[in-house]
Amino acid sequence: MDIIFLRGLKIETIIGIYDWERRIRQTILLDLEMETDIRRAAATDSIDDALDYKALSKRVAAFVESSEFFLVETLAERVAGLILQEFPTPWVRVSLNKKGAISGASDVGVVIERGQRS
Repeated sequence: MDIIFLRGLKIETIIGIYDWERRIRQTILLDLEMETDIRRAAATDSIDDALDYKALSKRVAAFVESSEFFLVETLAERVAGLILQEFPTPWVRVSLNKKGAISGASDVGVVIERGQRS
């Protein structure tokens, strides 16, 4: 199968377990990979036959911006579920990066895969 990807999707949200984190918006970075078969879209050259990554990114951004989860694990799980439920893909990999969450580390986050790969 083929992979559609989005890398470095920056979204502001409330995320974290500490009181100060509950009062501010922090930037998270999402990298998304979704399995799809691009042959039909390539043959027709029509967005109607493609996984619309613009629509997907707008939907994910709206969801994340309005969320207020405590854990990055929960947010990653919910993003994966949203994509699998609302878009035509059987498999997704979500990498969620909460930059600067740990002093001395440039990146911290989770990577999850959900669904079934062909």
